[in-house]
Amino acid sequence: MLLERAYAKINLTLNVLGKRPDGYHEVDMVMQSIDLSDEVALEWLPESMEIVMESQATSIPLDGRNLAVIAAEKFLSAANLTRGVRIYLTKNIPVAAGLAGGSADAAAVLRGLNRLAGHPFSLDELAELGAQIGSDVPFCIYNGCAIASGRGEKITHVQPALRSWVVLLKPPLYVSTTEVYQSIQADDFSNKRVSSAMTERFAKGCTLAEIESLICNDLQPVTFRLYPEVAQLHRKMQSVSGLPCHMSGSGPTLFTLVPTQSAGQRVYNALRGFAKDVYLARLFQPNSGGQTG
Repeated sequence: MLLERAYAKINLTLNVLGKRPDGYHEVDMVMQSIDLSDEVALEWLPESMEIVMESQATSIPLDGRNLAVIAAEKFLSAANLTRGVRIYLTKNIPVAAGLAGGSADAAAVLRGLNRLAGHPFSLDELAELGAQIGSDVPFCIYNGCAIASGRGEKITHVQPALRSWVVLLKPPLYVSTTEVYQSIQADDFSNKRVSSAMTERFAKGCTLAEIESLICNDLQPVTFRLYPEVAQLHRKMQSVSGLPCHMSGSGPTLFTLVPTQSAGQRVYNALRGFAKDVYLARLFQPNSGGQTG
C-alpha cells in the first residue's frame, strides 16, 4: 500500500477577467498550498478490475462522482492499464470549502498511481491529465505557490514563496461554486492581474506585511451577496482577530495570515470561542518538483 498526501490551497489573489467562449471564466490567481491535508492510501487489487473507494468521511460520494475515482479512471486509461485499484481516503480538509480538497485528492491519486506504476508520466504530463478532471487539479499536482491562469489550469511556478501560518474558519454552510460564477455581474470583473505585483514582491523576499495589501478575491463580494452569513462571519473574524480577513476561492472558508505559530494559536483560540470548524496550518512548499508522497 502506498500513501500520498493531498494538500489544501488558499487563494492569495483571484482576479476574474471575463467570460470565455467555452463558458468558463478567465481567471488569474496566486494559489498557495497549506499543510492541512487529506491522506490517500492506494493499492492494486490483483483479483479485480474495479476501482473501489472507501473513506471515514460520510459527506462525500464514493463512486464515479468523486474526483478521486475519476482520476483513477483517467490514469488507468492513459497508462493502458487494466488493473483494479483500492483508494482509501482519510478526509481532513473540509468539503465544499473553497480549499480545493476534491482536486487535491484527485491530484494525490494521480501522483500515487504514477508511483505504483513505475512513473510512466512526468509531473507535467500528470498536470495535463489533471486538467481533464478539474481546473484546480493541475496546481494540486505540483503544490507550492504558483500563478494559475486560463480557467485555472495554466500553471506558472513562483519561487520563493511566502513563509507564514494561516488560521482558517469554515462557515457551517454549503456554497455552490457554479452559482457564484453564474452570479458574477459586470462590475465584479477585474481589469488587472494582481498576481504580477505579488510575485514581484515575492522575488524580493518580502514580508507578510508587504503583501497583505495585495491579497484580493473578486469572488468575495459575489459570495457575500449570495450568502450574507459569510459576510457576517467575515466581519466578526476580523473584529475578533484584529487582523485582515480574506476568502479562499468561491468560499465559504475565510482565512487570516499570521507570521508565527504562537500568533496563529492565539487567533485560533479566539475564533474557537464562536466557531466550530477552525484550523491552524502553515503555508506548504514541496521538497522537490511537487512530489509529496
